Amino acid sequence: MSFSALGLSPSLLKALVNQNYSEPYPIQNEVIPAILKKRDVLGIAKTGSGKTAGYVLPILMNLQGKTVTKNRHVNVLVLVPTRELAMQVSEVFITFSAGLPDRVKTMAVFGGVSINPQMMALQGVNILVATPGRLLELVESKAVHLSEIETLVLDEADKMLNLGFREEMSLIFKLLPKKRQNLLFSATLNDDVTRINQILLQNPIVIKIEQEEDTFDLISQLGYFVCEEKKGPLLRYLIKTNNMQQVLVFADSVYKVDNISDKLRKNGIKAAAIHSKKSQGARTEALKKFKSGEVNVLVATDLISRGIDIQFLPYVINYELPRSPKDYIHRIGRTGRAESPGEAISLISLEEQHHFRIIQKKMGKWVTMIDSDKLDLQGF
Repeated sequence: MSFSALGLSPSLLKALVNQNYSEPYPIQNEVIPAILKKRDVLGIAKTGSGKTAGYVLPILMNLQGKTVTKNRHVNVLVLVPTRELAMQVSEVFITFSAGLPDRVKTMAVFGGVSINPQMMALQGVNILVATPGRLLELVESKAVHLSEIETLVLDEADKMLNLGFREEMSLIFKLLPKKRQNLLFSATLNDDVTRINQILLQNPIVIKIEQEEDTFDLISQLGYFVCEEKKGPLLRYLIKTNNMQQVLVFADSVYKVDNISDKLRKNGIKAAAIHSKKSQGARTEALKKFKSGEVNVLVATDLISRGIDIQFLPYVINYELPRSPKDYIHRIGRTGRAESPGEAISLISLEEQHHFRIIQKKMGKWVTMIDSDKLDLQGF
């Protein structure tokens, strides 16, 4: 099926062509017509499946011909778990709304930055993308009102619940009008998501795109046995000898992330670190430089990686293994997306070998391993 068959306007179809969208992903085929009909939707699909555009396009379509009835009363509220995802989602709304006949104003609000500029900028906003804590602060300051919300979106609901937003979300739900469209998206359908579904959604259309993560068809996986003290030289060897121009490196702690990026820069590799201890401005700048190619290596922790969505990322490297197989799958799933191949490399110390065997067993796929002792790491 083509985008033109889904009922989207000529302006949105033109925007899709400009953004090199050729045909809809499975989640978009199902979600777009349902949202256009103002139905409640429960969408279950993995990260990178195209769900953001799947709800952005029909929401923009439904807003055409409407204006904000009262100042600071927004039409659409999108709740997300992280600052990075808030910016990412708002960028998608802004990109697709640029060529629409009727003006649509989108804004992202999140903590970690001054609240005053956000309060002033909220005038005339149609679509608000927000993290729960900052949204409640803005409501308390009367900078925004939620009584006119027509559509509520919970994006990555499973992660929001895991990160402990239950109480804040409950407070927000009480501020919303009872009559509204509810759209709930999640990578998994667990007990928490089921409970939220029962509370929020009215006779929803349930769309579940079967997970394909266990096949990893587009991801080439490779592992290196390496002692802990040689991980740094091996990382630099791999980046330089393979001429990696864009690689996302995962480490477990803030200290390790900073240490890795510092040593990469000292060895002539353009690298940046992104983690929770960095200011919001620094995080935004690092991600911008990585996406533009000004920085070749981005070193990140798992939590921050939730907001990193790069369609054609060629390399992911696990400097350290995550605690759970699910997190490993999430990490390597940053590459091999949008039908483009990618490579996932893991650096495995002696202490990590048992854990990596467990991850492979859970994944149902065995990774080819190379002994790094056979590599000449002198000078790296």
